[in-house]
This record gives sequence, C-alpha cells and structure tokens, in this order.
Amino acid sequence: MSQSNKSTVAVRHGIEADKAHGAVVPPLYLSTTYSFADFDTKRDYDYGRSGNFNRDVLAEALTELEGGKRGIITATGMAAVHLVTQLLNHDDTLVIPHDCYGGSYRLFTSLAKRGLLKLVVLDLTQPQSLAKLEEIQPKLVWIETPSNPILRLTDIEAVVTAAHAVGALVAADNTFLSPALQNPIAFGVDIVVHSTTKYINGHSDVVGGAVIARTQELGDELAWWANNIGITGAPFDSYLTLRGLRTLKVRLRQHQENAQLIAQYLEQSPYVSQVYYPGLESHPQHELAKKQQLGFGGMVSFDIKGNLQTSAKFLTSLKQFSLAESLGGVESLICHPATMTHAGMEPQARLEAGVGDTLIRISVGIEDVQDLIADLESGFACIDENQATDDAKSFKLTPAHTVALW
Repeated sequence: MSQSNKSTVAVRHGIEADKAHGAVVPPLYLSTTYSFADFDTKRDYDYGRSGNFNRDVLAEALTELEGGKRGIITATGMAAVHLVTQLLNHDDTLVIPHDCYGGSYRLFTSLAKRGLLKLVVLDLTQPQSLAKLEEIQPKLVWIETPSNPILRLTDIEAVVTAAHAVGALVAADNTFLSPALQNPIAFGVDIVVHSTTKYINGHSDVVGGAVIARTQELGDELAWWANNIGITGAPFDSYLTLRGLRTLKVRLRQHQENAQLIAQYLEQSPYVSQVYYPGLESHPQHELAKKQQLGFGGMVSFDIKGNLQTSAKFLTSLKQFSLAESLGGVESLICHPATMTHAGMEPQARLEAGVGDTLIRISVGIEDVQDLIADLESGFACIDENQATDDAKSFKLTPAHTVALW
C-alpha cells in the first residue's frame, strides 16, 4: 500500500457507514447489549464486551493500514501486550529484547516469576543473539523497534528469518512509528502491537491499544482471548481514537520535521554527550532505518552531560515541554526514563539497556520548532548559570536544514 493510499484509508475508513440516517461520520454506539432478531438468532452484535461497531471500525482501519487480516482493539496498550502473552503456556519460552519498554519488561518478568511462561532476555540487535534461538526454541519472539527510549533498531527481517526457522512467532511493538511509518507484517512479523494512546490517537486524551494479526486464524484466537479475559476497548475510546487516526499522516509530517531539527541542534550542543535519533547520519543504524522504515519518527533521546541533579535542573527549567510520561501527542513532552517510564525495571537491567541518570527522552510535538529549540537552549543555560549563553554553540535554522520524508 502506498503512502497516498494509507492517507486515504486513515481518513475514509468508516465514512458513510451509517445505513440508518446517512451520517458521514460513523455514529457512536454506546449500548452495552443488543436485542436478538429472533429466538436463537443474534444480530451482528449481542454484548458490548464481545463486539461493538466503533471498535470494529477502528480495528478494520488499523488492520488495513498494517496489512494484516484481523485486528483487536484493547482498553490500553499494556492490555494489548498482555493479550499476546495469552498465546503462551507455562512451558513456552518468550524471548524479549533487553531494552524494551519498562512496562512491558515488568509484565513479562512478573509473568515469568509466577511460572506462567519461561523468559529469555537477549540483545536482539546482535547477530549472535539470533543464533541462540535454535538452542532456546522459543514459542514467541518479541521485538520493539525503534526501542524505548534509546531508539535502537532491530533488523526485522533478520529476526523473522531466525524465529520462523525454529517455528516461533514474532510480535513487534510498532508504537513509536505507527502504521504510517513502519509495517512489520510486510517483513513477515506475525503480530503487531500498538499503544493507540500514542501517535494513532495523537491528542493525549484517550488510552487504548491494538493487536493486529498477519493471519485470520491467529487473529481469531487473539480475539477469543480478548473477549474471554475482558480487555476489549470501550466504544467512546474507539470513536475518539478513530477521529485521531484521520490526521495521522499530516501530524507525523510535522512531528518528524521538528524532531530532525531538534536532533541536529542537540548534536551540536556542548551540554549533550550523545543523541539518539535514527534520522541522523551519525546514528549507527541510520541505513537500517531507511531500509525498513518510511520515516524517522518524532522521538528523540539524548544523554545530558552531568548527573541526576543536572537532569533534574534541566527538566524542571523548561517551559515549552511538559514533564510527563507518554508520547505521540501534538504537544511536546519530555521525561526522565530512569525515574519515570522505566522505573519498574531493576537498576541493573536499566543500566544494561542504556537507561542511566542522564538519559532524557523527548516526544517532539508539532509546535513552532524555533520555540522548542529556544526553550532547550534556555534549559541548558540554567545548568551552568555562570556560563554565558553565547559560549554555547549556536544553532540557526537555515534552508539547508531540510527533512527527507518518504
């Protein structure tokens, strides 16, 4: 599916679906239960947990955008992650990346401690880790690319080849890029997971998740489990998320333009020791990003020079960035992963994942980028009040700072 076709699907899916009154926008169905057409003859829906029009329209749109066969909408992003684990029995092995999202890591390790599955943690960016899959014989391999928060990339095709060779399924968390910028199913992934709270909704006002299966059979099994354990999404949440989906591509265009310029600015700053953004040519996986992604996304992370106190002083001095968790909204957010999004990981596991006291993660919004850069410059100046701001390397926006969006 081309990018232009994706835009059309995101905008048009569900339009004029109302056959009763001809409403252009899909109407909201809040009913928890539905009457039977006759004895032992139910209609399309019978009970809200099992099925709902608004939830189905959203699921169909995301399934088409991801190139899958069936989608399931869940109440939260973590519910979507949890749903996938229902495919595993106590003697099945799950392989996860060492640097996955802290909430996912906490869930996976907690399930393993309860004996509900076996868990192996690997650095899936390394070829030698993939070679271990033959010995491990996993039932499911979980990937997250780009990773949260270091933005490491996993070679999707390489993982799929290695996993399928030993009969394992592959699930990919595609939250950081959305179906507009990456389609793991096109590379052979079996299950795609989203926190729709993020870019898909895009306005930081509704929580949700989605699971899209490559095959109808696998999708049917996941849908059965979602109904069985009661984690399906609410109608109004689905309605709002579909409204956000309509503008996904145009929002991401601005997110990416701003993120590229901010990453370039940070790379020149004397207060920054390392910038993590695949759109920079200096990123070690820049070419891989160009191969398997349709853009570089709106997330930027960096290590600030100093210590925990330096991070705290910088973060609390900003005015145009909200110090908050989550990501993907139109407003810019900034967070300290070690004490916020990844606080649920053991300290040693955090350090192994590269999440130290000086790591800062930005969800770049769609505000005027010059305002955002000026705010960052002001924040850095607050770190060392005795150092004149003109000592810093000045970053000026010029026509040469262009962003390639493809």
